[in-house]
Amino acid sequence: MSTKSIKVAYWVLNILFCLFHVGDAYGGLSKAQAGVDAMNAMGYPTYLMGFLAVLKLLGVVALLQNKYKTIKEWAFAGFSFTLIGAAVSHICVHDTPLFIVMPIVFLILLFALYYFWRKMEQTTLQPASA
Repeated sequence: MSTKSIKVAYWVLNILFCLFHVGDAYGGLSKAQAGVDAMNAMGYPTYLMGFLAVLKLLGVVALLQNKYKTIKEWAFAGFSFTLIGAAVSHICVHDTPLFIVMPIVFLILLFALYYFWRKMEQTTLQPASA
């Protein structure tokens, strides 16, 4: 795979993932009724919506920047924990398959994003051959 293909794949996945989470964070900050209903169904307090929304926005900022690699790694980990927790929570309350599968799909997208980020980092660190 060429360096250009890796960069394109990385940025396409990054933008898709981040757009979804910005939208989700907006829903959390605005206390959208669907989110409130989901939190109540799973037994979580609704005050967590705003807290998680702010963390998602910070995670998006961390994923979009390329200067602080450790912070980016932590964002990948945080999103992984959140998506796994969402899937498990939906499974535990016997939610519809769509709500169980969706976090898993975004987890797979996150893993692909991480893979392409690491590939992109490797290609930028390698010296150019003469």
